[in-house]
Amino acid sequence: MHNRASFPDGGFRLVACSLPSQTPTAVPAAATTIAPAVLATPLPADRLDSLARLTDGLDSNSLWWLSGYAAGLARSGAGTLATAVAAALPEARSSERLTIVYGSQTGNAKRLAEQLASQTEAAGLGVRLLRADAYPTRELKNERLLYIVISTQGDGDPPDDARGLVEFLAGKRAPELKNLSYAVLGLGDSSYPQFCAIGSKLDTRLAELGATRLFARGEADLDFETVSTPWLQQALTQAKETLKPAAAHLATVTPLRPLPAAPAFHRDAPFAAELIANRRLIARGTSARGAYSADKDIRHIELSLEGSGLHYQPGDALGLWPRNPPELVQAVLETLELDGDASVSHGGHNLPLRQWLGEKRELTKLARPFIASHAAHARSDELNRLLAPDNAAQLADLLSRTQVIDLLQRYDGQWSAEELVAALRPLTPRLYSIASSQKAVGEEAHLTVAHLQYESEHGPRWGAASHLLAAAEEGERLPVFIEHNERFRLPADGNRDIVMIGPGTGVAPFRGFVQDRAADGAGGRNWLLFGNPHFRTDFLYQTEWQAALKSGQLHRLDLAFSRDQAQKVYVQHRLREHGRDLYDWLQGGAHLYVCGDATRMARDVHAALLSVIAEHGGKSAEAAEEYLNELQQQGRYARDVY
Repeated sequence: MHNRASFPDGGFRLVACSLPSQTPTAVPAAATTIAPAVLATPLPADRLDSLARLTDGLDSNSLWWLSGYAAGLARSGAGTLATAVAAALPEARSSERLTIVYGSQTGNAKRLAEQLASQTEAAGLGVRLLRADAYPTRELKNERLLYIVISTQGDGDPPDDARGLVEFLAGKRAPELKNLSYAVLGLGDSSYPQFCAIGSKLDTRLAELGATRLFARGEADLDFETVSTPWLQQALTQAKETLKPAAAHLATVTPLRPLPAAPAFHRDAPFAAELIANRRLIARGTSARGAYSADKDIRHIELSLEGSGLHYQPGDALGLWPRNPPELVQAVLETLELDGDASVSHGGHNLPLRQWLGEKRELTKLARPFIASHAAHARSDELNRLLAPDNAAQLADLLSRTQVIDLLQRYDGQWSAEELVAALRPLTPRLYSIASSQKAVGEEAHLTVAHLQYESEHGPRWGAASHLLAAAEEGERLPVFIEHNERFRLPADGNRDIVMIGPGTGVAPFRGFVQDRAADGAGGRNWLLFGNPHFRTDFLYQTEWQAALKSGQLHRLDLAFSRDQAQKVYVQHRLREHGRDLYDWLQGGAHLYVCGDATRMARDVHAALLSVIAEHGGKSAEAAEEYLNELQQQGRYARDVY
């Protein structure tokens, strides 16, 4: 989903993209005249600076708590923080409280953790809910009841907000936990070989540290409700048996304004958004070295949110409920010799088989459980061998390159309509980083979409959501919702510099970042590192970036077009090449963002960042890792990888 870039100049040098000066840009006059009106305040300058440091990087939940806490102070007349804490917020004893910690990449683990916390609170029990990177690990030794809800991404990696917690528990500083009782719910995608690996790792490690496992770990696939629903019920029942009802609150917190009403449209009730633009970004033709890009299709999509009441911030994602291509559904029916009009009952719903396959079941992503089911239906020794633990690499290759129809056509097996619907995973929404700012586009959301399409030996293959978007015509309506991403936010202080690393379609959120900062008159500098295979055909939003450079909305652009020369050059090479400048920006308080493919690009970029910090900061490998971890904990190193 992401790549690299640099203007080619003979042997491939960067020309005319980087600004000649790296000195901080002066705050525009417009910003200095507007700011006092926006930030009218009785606070002295030193207190404003302290406030900016306090709030920088906080998510919306933390900011709401802080606003209510400040209102409570004003209401009670408390003069100092210490007095207010002692009087209004007595510390809850951990023995009478459930702690729920979540690590979430796409929002599912967060939603489930919030659901459990709400149910626990409704039962009159003491509970606190924390994102993994906000959990104070020093308190772990005093916990008595802990539930962890955590996802696994890519090839067995933790979500970004849980990296610190996972590393702490795996390290030597983790304490003995003989007084802790716990349970773990893992979320994952069984189309990856390391399914729910992080949940398994934490579950095992907590037991090694002496904690007591209350009940079996849950391992939920993309249709997570089938596992999460009974797990949450068991977790609530266990909490009721373990904890005393919480004492009445000794103080109230007054919010500065009413909490916003829940949106009318959400994941389970999507909005029918009108498609207002669908254009191809990738040019057809050949590159300077003769390599064709005609079969690559990257789309710029614009959807109207008018009338929805939906709002988003730069960094958020748009969720789309896909439909499987009719041609693919027909191929499955013909291969298995099934009647598409046959009525099938499953999970309380009765629908024609064709509708199940088109709208309700996953056909473009193959998962291990379905391979196991088809191995039995096809009586295939070859598939059974692939499922053996010592063939993990071959299985991973099959999962990455094979769709459901390919498996059905390659290994003959007899399925009934009912068996097929029960064995296939439910169709799930796809998330796309939003490539716009509402301050610039109003009631619209823009996307940058790579259309997945290729020819197999048995015919064409597509990605469900990307094909739906690419084939849609203006005026069509598509079911969408907003997925907020509090971990991927612009700095609250617009005078902070930002460094954006987004190869390929990973550049999408940074288009929104630059639009938003321009609309706000932000004084900080914007540096973009972008990459893709070819300059001539693959420079996404080329004219926009060049205009942004000319107008001063973008201060630096470094590119790495990997295949425009004999030796491949990627964004991680550009990071090392400009390591001195990058380290200086970070030392000056810059925020660092990475968006794109989690399996290779994100790992290579992370390694390059460590190398730059070690070399130009004069640090050991361990110290460089600590430096980058600290940036992440401060909210200054954020990744949106998938």
